[in-house]
Amino acid sequence: MPELLLEILSEEIPARMQTKAADDLKRLVTAGLKDAGLEFSSAQAYATPRRLALVVDGIPEKQPDISEERRGPKVDAPDKAIQGFLGAVGLTMAEVETRQTDKGLFLFAKIEKIGRATPDVLTELLPKAFGDLPWPKSMRWASHDLRWVRAIHSIAAVFDKDIVPVTFGPVDAAALTVGHRFLAPETITVTDFNDYKSQLAAAKVMLDPADRRKLILTEATKLAEAKGLTLKDDIGLLNEVTGLVEWPVVYMGSIDDEFMDVPPEVLITSMKSHQKYFSCLDKAGNLANRFIVVANTETTDGGTQVVAGNERVLRARLSDAKFFWDQDRKTSLSAKAPALKDRVFHAKLGTVDEKVDRMQALAADIAPNVPGADKDRVRSAARLAKADLSSGMVAEFPDLQGIMGRYYAIHDGESDEVAQAIAEHYAPQGPNDTCPTNPVGVSVSLADKIDSLVGFFAIDEKPTGSKDPFALRRAALGVIRLILENDLRLPLLTVFRTSAKLYEFTGDPADDLLAFFADRLKVHLKERGVLHDRIDAVFALGGEDDLLRLMARVDALTEFLATDDGGNLLTAYRRAANILKIEEKKDGRAYDAGADAGLFEQPEETALHDALVQAGTAIASAVGEEDFTGAMKAVAGLRAPVDAFFDQVTVNADDAALRENRLKVLNQIRTALEGVADFSKIEG
Repeated sequence: MPELLLEILSEEIPARMQTKAADDLKRLVTAGLKDAGLEFSSAQAYATPRRLALVVDGIPEKQPDISEERRGPKVDAPDKAIQGFLGAVGLTMAEVETRQTDKGLFLFAKIEKIGRATPDVLTELLPKAFGDLPWPKSMRWASHDLRWVRAIHSIAAVFDKDIVPVTFGPVDAAALTVGHRFLAPETITVTDFNDYKSQLAAAKVMLDPADRRKLILTEATKLAEAKGLTLKDDIGLLNEVTGLVEWPVVYMGSIDDEFMDVPPEVLITSMKSHQKYFSCLDKAGNLANRFIVVANTETTDGGTQVVAGNERVLRARLSDAKFFWDQDRKTSLSAKAPALKDRVFHAKLGTVDEKVDRMQALAADIAPNVPGADKDRVRSAARLAKADLSSGMVAEFPDLQGIMGRYYAIHDGESDEVAQAIAEHYAPQGPNDTCPTNPVGVSVSLADKIDSLVGFFAIDEKPTGSKDPFALRRAALGVIRLILENDLRLPLLTVFRTSAKLYEFTGDPADDLLAFFADRLKVHLKERGVLHDRIDAVFALGGEDDLLRLMARVDALTEFLATDDGGNLLTAYRRAANILKIEEKKDGRAYDAGADAGLFEQPEETALHDALVQAGTAIASAVGEEDFTGAMKAVAGLRAPVDAFFDQVTVNADDAALRENRLKVLNQIRTALEGVADFSKIEG
């Protein structure tokens, strides 16, 4: 079946936008085809810095013919209704038929729609798809009203080897494109996708990003290995460079020895952010004095001038970095801290210097809960944690904040613990980021994140929907990971309130924050297969702000519910709770007092009552000792007497006193189980 080939050739599309733009083009065009009744067998989109391309295979030459029947109003309906129906179907009264139905005599119209030729459909469909592409940023150019990501040079639109007469803004489609901007800029005539791709390859354009990515990685690895080095893994940089070149040519350059005493993170960041160079590592994993550059052109000298030019540019870049490195070390890190008074953290939350004051006090308060954390070193690390924001290096490379603070702290003679804490206090910044384990760093990191969370919640800047401008969800997940991965017994409500006092707020955001943490904990534990309702069941008991203790309860509850005893007792709990809910509503009272053993008539009542009393004591004792597995075992012991009670005892007895006493027994069942979790929150 015929094939549709599209290409939009433009000025350079930003690398970060290319993949999504190609996917969006595919989505918009294929959705339009389906809406038009044009099915297809496959579709594939491609992107280079200068072009978006799409091939859709197996499209029929025309839309299918459609025959449909539509029922109208009754024959004796008002004339206005009949005329409206005729206008809607595009027929006259003579062209419709009348037909008897079980509801009377109705008008019926038979509508025949002849399918349009596919090129006619595409002529309307494609410009709309092009215009609907959702670019993060777009532009106008020349005198055109059309907005697009960059100025469009040409459009190729070919269906079944013929040009589709598409017009988009000032551009009319043709069966033409061009090759590489420098290496093969001549015009190319295309007939189908295979012809298009092969001619582009001959014209020094590698259309498929996957092919470009593979070639870059393979050639860069070869160059590194030839020098006994390895390529520093950086998938983000690899994807970005893939989007910067149509014909990747990979070269290796050298870093001057004079720059190798600058911290490797600085060199790597400078090469990556400014020049898009890949770093190389030696056998020990240290930064080597080599870099990989990917050019978008071939040269007759084997890249000698390209490498020399890039080394010259890099020399200038690294000279700036070395200048900042040398200048920053002329003053101590502590001497840089006062400048934080001039840096605003948030208009409603004060300066960074004020945040540091709060961090220092809160970190010292948290330190006793972190085994091995020296309070004096915690205070020192917190005081210096943000000081590198005042350095020239971090002003140039913001991604190095914390990292540079560590280097400057070491230079100033600070302890390794303090220096490491400065470097780690922003971590973890995501689910794949390493979580600090240094006790001093853990204390400062917790204080930093909790201070931000409390502050923004207090001024009602909470995350809403998909919006989280202050990354509070990430901060909360960071706190959760710090606590769980370091086995910390940290009373969150107490810490939240201590933090709020440091702000001198009148409100108390602690409870809202704890609920927020419960939601974040569900997200964090989802990958472990922990169901959210288990967390709800424990949180619903109230007052549980120790995440380690909460996790122990959740794990014990999860294991319990996976057993036969757990499943049966959950059913019994629901049965008891439902009966109580109905009867308490009907009677207008609660049956929350203890049952009177003297009113028991059947042995099953006595057995259950005795078991509940015994279990209640055992559950309370086990929970008090944080033996939640033991508490669940005590609950499991109730299964047999509970089952026997429901099998043999009629709760709603005719005798009012007997009925009331048995309802109180049901309440004892509910109360006993809620000693370990709120079973009403368990789903399924």
